Amino acid sequence: MKIAIAQINPTIGDLPGNAQKILETAQQAAAEGARLLLTPELSLCGYPPRDLLLNPTFVEAMNIALQQLARDLPPKLAVLVGTVEENTKAHITGGKTLFNSTALLEEGQVKQIFHKRLLPTYDVFDEHRYFESGLQANYFTLDNLDIGVTICEDLWNDEEFWGKRSYAVNPIADLAILGVDLIVNLSASPYSVGKQHFREAMLRYSAVRFQQPVIYANQVGGNDDLIFDGRSFALNRQGEVMCRARGFEIDLVMVEFDEVQRDLQLSSIAPEYESEDEEIWQALVLGVKDYARKCRFSKVVLGLSGGIDSALVAAIATAALGKENVLGVLMPSPYSSEHSVSDALVLGENLGIKTDILRIGELMQGFDNSLAELFAGTEFGIAEENIQSRIRGNLLMAIANKFGYLLLSTGNKSEMAVGYCTLYGDMNGGLAVISDVPKTRVYSLCDWLNHNGEIIPQNILTKAPSAELKPGQVDQDSLPAYEILDDILQRLIHNYQSAAQIVAAGHDPTIVDRVIQMVARAEFKRRQAPPGLKITDRAFGTGWRMPIASNWVGVKKAYQTVNVTAPTFVQ
Repeated sequence: MKIAIAQINPTIGDLPGNAQKILETAQQAAAEGARLLLTPELSLCGYPPRDLLLNPTFVEAMNIALQQLARDLPPKLAVLVGTVEENTKAHITGGKTLFNSTALLEEGQVKQIFHKRLLPTYDVFDEHRYFESGLQANYFTLDNLDIGVTICEDLWNDEEFWGKRSYAVNPIADLAILGVDLIVNLSASPYSVGKQHFREAMLRYSAVRFQQPVIYANQVGGNDDLIFDGRSFALNRQGEVMCRARGFEIDLVMVEFDEVQRDLQLSSIAPEYESEDEEIWQALVLGVKDYARKCRFSKVVLGLSGGIDSALVAAIATAALGKENVLGVLMPSPYSSEHSVSDALVLGENLGIKTDILRIGELMQGFDNSLAELFAGTEFGIAEENIQSRIRGNLLMAIANKFGYLLLSTGNKSEMAVGYCTLYGDMNGGLAVISDVPKTRVYSLCDWLNHNGEIIPQNILTKAPSAELKPGQVDQDSLPAYEILDDILQRLIHNYQSAAQIVAAGHDPTIVDRVIQMVARAEFKRRQAPPGLKITDRAFGTGWRMPIASNWVGVKKAYQTVNVTAPTFVQ
């Protein structure tokens, strides 16, 4: 039996468009001799649909689209489509009104419906808000082959792999007890750095443990802050990769189940990425491309400061949308160095994008004049520095409004973490492209980008980073060296380490205390930031749910616990 994996890129809520993508892929798969086609989790509506699911008309429209899709599909091809199903017993049992489901479509009909059993509520996931858990193991029979059906999180609870259970049941174990021939999984698993290696290792363990071949179909594309990397794959009973789809691209791959050997046969295997930097680059390019396209923007604008952050964002935007669709705006002040302007212009030439220069000296003077009486007797400080940033933010927003461009903000994760950014200034924008990329990783990505020739000018890579909001300013006037800061942030944000643990790792207690306070105090800024593309397991986005008004920083300092175990987040 030939089984096809449709690695599609749905747009959330676009029921006709998503159905058409499934139909076209199904027609291609049927032409290539497939008997079964797998599509990702909630492929009909796109993942995550979030509060669209609270709208009864949306749910009703999805059911109508599903029925029509069943009639339109090639009749001899069985297709698993991600959808939602109403929980008709909810008014009696008190459960949620919907199931996260997979429908088996064949011969013009909806033949069976399977419900997701494990509903994640960590990080970016909030499925208990919408769905009721399925209660039974899911499988169907096709041409004498018993095929177990799981949906995303259903695969992520092997207690032997994790050393514990996060849920009461293990759907893979239940299917193995039933003696199915094959397990398929329909997923919408968001990208984070290194996640594919983890997925394959986890499913390899389960495939070997239960002697079950597994086919994993993952969504691809960017949806708001989330990026889905695809890289669907199949494992035989020995846990060996039999096929793998491309990363960050739409793809259709075939794998064959040999009914004599009762196992999957070797098929096409897309190569792995050579480095994390290459992988992250592909993710960010896809994230910008899909955010712009799905929000109906064709062009973007950003400020070019001559610094490394805006240089990287400009390069990503150019790769995502084409050089003709990117405008870089230089806004030098009297404090800007000559090399800031010249470096930004060289970058623009290297990328082939249009650049414009808007000098802000007169605007700064106008603000100074307006505030002179109110600010009399005070010293020049952060308020005056921030005016420069807000002037630039206003100019960029004016350009975006005037021409219908998407404004990209250029702040990195290190700055966002400690609040080294200006609210309503450099934080302005519709998308924060690198807000989940630490400063040290920004440098690493730029070095990787230059491996085949200079794109980022060398002077941008070597000069000391500076906001240039006052004479002679550099970032390290206000922050620890980025190598130190990023390691502290990694331990604090990602590893959930206490102050004592971070100090025990070799960091200065005074610096650790200061960084913890800066992170806590910057929460109000992060809450007002544009959505940022998620590339790590702990991003300042939908999965970050910290209070603004709290005294956690006091507790963090007071209880110097060394032996703290970080929580385990999966999927």
